[in-house]
Amino acid sequence: MSMFRTVTARLYAPTKPLIPRFSNGLRKYATQSQTDLKEILAAMIPVKQEEIKSFRSQHGASKIGDIQVDQLYGGMRGMKSMICETSVLDPEEGIRFRGLSIPECQKVLPTAQGGEEPLPEGLFWLLVTGEVPTQAQAEWLSRQWADRADLPSHVVTMLDNFPGNLHPMSQFSAAISALNSESMFAKKYAEGVHKSKYWEFAYEDSMDLIAKLPTVAAKIYRNLYRDGSSIGAIDPEKDWSANFTSMLGYEEPMFTELMRLYLTIHSDHEGGNVSAHTCHLVGSALSDPYLSFAAAMNGLAGPLHGLANQEVLVWLTKLQEDLGGEVSDEQLRDFIWNTLKGGQVVPGYGHAVLRKTDPRYTCQREFALKHLPDDPMFKLVSQLYKIVPGVLLEQGKAKNPWPNVDAHSGVLLQYYGCKEMQYYTVLFGVSRALGCLASYIWSRALGLPLERPKSMSTEGLKKLVGAQ
Repeated sequence: MSMFRTVTARLYAPTKPLIPRFSNGLRKYATQSQTDLKEILAAMIPVKQEEIKSFRSQHGASKIGDIQVDQLYGGMRGMKSMICETSVLDPEEGIRFRGLSIPECQKVLPTAQGGEEPLPEGLFWLLVTGEVPTQAQAEWLSRQWADRADLPSHVVTMLDNFPGNLHPMSQFSAAISALNSESMFAKKYAEGVHKSKYWEFAYEDSMDLIAKLPTVAAKIYRNLYRDGSSIGAIDPEKDWSANFTSMLGYEEPMFTELMRLYLTIHSDHEGGNVSAHTCHLVGSALSDPYLSFAAAMNGLAGPLHGLANQEVLVWLTKLQEDLGGEVSDEQLRDFIWNTLKGGQVVPGYGHAVLRKTDPRYTCQREFALKHLPDDPMFKLVSQLYKIVPGVLLEQGKAKNPWPNVDAHSGVLLQYYGCKEMQYYTVLFGVSRALGCLASYIWSRALGLPLERPKSMSTEGLKKLVGAQ
């Protein structure tokens, strides 16, 4: 057990019966009475700071790999150049949140009363502390976020005055930037607060922002797709996801269960993806959490990142229009080949890192098998799952012919009546805040510096490698 885990366990000396919990695959113990996340962080941060200081003093000069010219031209793909404590993405195994796989998270994270899917509150607690929370701790977060969910009037006015043709993600990003008026971090920094206190105000801003995001997102949805109808009041007795779906106007319990799963599995995907990296980069300039996360959302809006689930549904819709209802495997195979020969990709397949089926796809598939096994669109997605990988392997270009998370999420949302494809990336953005802001808090706690990698020209690279 590392020094960090050992000392943390001592800090949480039990005063009540112990409850077994898991952290990075190891059984841990903590008391049921500790529900204030900020107090727990205040105890953990000095220990983690000392662990990293000691590690760097002993191994700061150690080399961790070589960089190839192709990696510089290839979008820095695979370069080990960042620290991300919240999650790790393995090419074969998929995502692990603080050491726990998605199936493990589904087993050990708290659920809503009568529900089966994990609460995003529990996942956020896990990302921030490395500890699986108790039910009481997850419910404490639910109440905290309900208490902080109201929007300032100027943000509501701005959202109400956006034109109807402004993309939901543009509205989402703009509203997050405008919430910067509420930033405690920016205010305290301007007052000259000591850097050792940065994390405290980063924490407060992050908690406020996560709380307000469903309200912002629901306001956008109602304005664009429900004639500006009221989103209603936050219910302090409901969890974060239940309040969100209620504000959107969906009362189907299974849609709320889907949203709990969706918001949990889309939350984090280690530090190198566009949205997480952007939030980290902008935050390294000591931009507050609102500005940092708004920048991340502008990256998420791109078709190679969060917009991909919309691209999947567009492609599936075209497939249905061209081929009709039920289609044979051979017809599907021909359609896929025609897509590839036309210079297009099969959306929802392949991943920059993964080399097997995305576990986020798998857990959504299991949800669909349980709750909507006879849905025609789900059956089509399942049929594609049998055929597309073989075609991509036959083509010989795909390093990963397996489906990713985007191949399934839109189909589930459509089944429950959420058919506005342009809005899907906003849902993704609400979820991604959990990972981005958990990392932001720790970046300020550990005093991570301004990110400033060295760039080179092609001429300089040629000289470096001795090219003629």
